[in-house]
Amino acid sequence: MITVHHLNNSRSQRILWLLEELGVPYEIKRYQRDPKTMLAPPELRAVHPLGKSPVVDDDGTVLAESGAIVEYLADRYGTGTLIPPHGTPQRLRCNYWLHYAEGSAMPPLLLKLVFHRVETAPMPFFARPIAKGIAGKVQHGFVDPQIALHLDYMEGELGKSAWFGGPEFSVADIQMSFPLEAAASRGGLNESRPKLWAFLQRIHARPAYQRALERGGEYTLG
Repeated sequence: MITVHHLNNSRSQRILWLLEELGVPYEIKRYQRDPKTMLAPPELRAVHPLGKSPVVDDDGTVLAESGAIVEYLADRYGTGTLIPPHGTPQRLRCNYWLHYAEGSAMPPLLLKLVFHRVETAPMPFFARPIAKGIAGKVQHGFVDPQIALHLDYMEGELGKSAWFGGPEFSVADIQMSFPLEAAASRGGLNESRPKLWAFLQRIHARPAYQRALERGGEYTLG
């Protein structure tokens, strides 16, 4: 039996979605973020030294990192669906998006979250203007342009095919869901980029996505 160590409002939600798409039985071990710090609880360190989620235990095979988990589960349980065969151009394209999602798309979105928290964090009144000024300059001068650059790139890529991996829905789309949902929450993604916006509507309407939400619980990206 597969066990998903699932943290609320986190990347592990897309692992639940993948398992629902695959139709593979699994159980969930739940963890809640600290409401003040929004960090994962220390109990996750007993599962993986970094104390992060997702972590999957497949009968003793313990895996962390979303891209590695997605590729492993699709290869083992996909029976030829959701991920192209090894050695094909389609697999190379799919693997690209599995790495791009966390390696390129997420860093500026994470910076956006960090600097927004700097702007709004409690601090002595005399330090607040300085902190807000620095955070604002970094966001407007670097972070926001980087997010826009990546959103424009992704919008253009979805102009080439219906899905990120090609004409068919695949694990590339599941992996890309989190950065795009984060971008819609805090990165300025809206109807002005119609292909990305339509992508979000399509994945959210999938029955497996809805089942994963029912099982996973709270999922709101700040």
